[in-house]
Amino acid sequence: MKYAAAWADIACEVLETPYPYGTAHASQGPDDVDVTPDRLHPAFHGSYDWHSSAHMQWSLVRLLTLAPDQVGRRPIEVLDRRLTPDAIATEAAYLRERPSYERPYGWAWAAMLVAATRKTQWADALTPLGDVIADLVLAWLPKQAYPVRHGVHLNSAFALALLHEAYGELGRADVVEAIRARARQWFGSDTAYDTRFEPSGTDFLSPALSEAELMRRVLPDAEFVSWLSAFLPGLGGDAHQRLLEVPVTDDSGDGQLAHLSGLALSRAWQLRTIAPALPDVAEVLRAAADRQVDAVLPTVTDGDFMSTHWLVSFALLADQA
Repeated sequence: MKYAAAWADIACEVLETPYPYGTAHASQGPDDVDVTPDRLHPAFHGSYDWHSSAHMQWSLVRLLTLAPDQVGRRPIEVLDRRLTPDAIATEAAYLRERPSYERPYGWAWAAMLVAATRKTQWADALTPLGDVIADLVLAWLPKQAYPVRHGVHLNSAFALALLHEAYGELGRADVVEAIRARARQWFGSDTAYDTRFEPSGTDFLSPALSEAELMRRVLPDAEFVSWLSAFLPGLGGDAHQRLLEVPVTDDSGDGQLAHLSGLALSRAWQLRTIAPALPDVAEVLRAAADRQVDAVLPTVTDGDFMSTHWLVSFALLADQA
């Protein structure tokens, strides 16, 4: 794997960078104000915030799985210090006490971490976290009347796609079925999606492609082909060209503008996964994905911390699609 060593190095580096850190902690009283990151979140500190810490640890597990001979011992040492039974018990209790915390984006990435470790030395420690998130998802989905369709953390389709994958791997058919049913309810009748207004200025997700990637997972193949043709008619031809263009990116250290580098990578991942459903334009979609990855690849390891603290995960999604 070409970039395994460099991606593992930067993931370890940002995870071991304690500040800046955005806690997003809502104090519940005057005694609930100790927000030192490693005390508040003994597993998911560093890497700027809770969800980035979770998915950069997922990145390390994936790299250890894909290229163990290239990444060395450092990722194991980083994970060993964090993924302990006591640390995960603290994180699980925190989520139970605050059932909307990191919903749904952080939940999705934490579940992906649990799934990725299921055959590793960290599996037993992480099991309670996976159970808590499963309970939270099952309680949340019936209450969420409408999907969130924008291009940042609260996007419903992106989170459900990752949760569907994670709980499929974990053998939780109840969670998978709840996600499948909600996805069909929310998105199954969508047609003629208007992509003229993508991207918004701080997107790291394409609402259109995130929805398509979710529906690829929950629909039978033939049904998905029909759905996609109706949802994004002309994709790869004369329509939806904005989805294929490399977004204007920024690596000045502005955390919001840095999102656009992630948009290029998430688009590349999603274009590659849906391409087989459109064989006549599949190579067009793959070429567009390649352009978007190539444009931001240097930023993944050599950019400002506001880019490097999270982009490896999205690069891995794109690389493995």
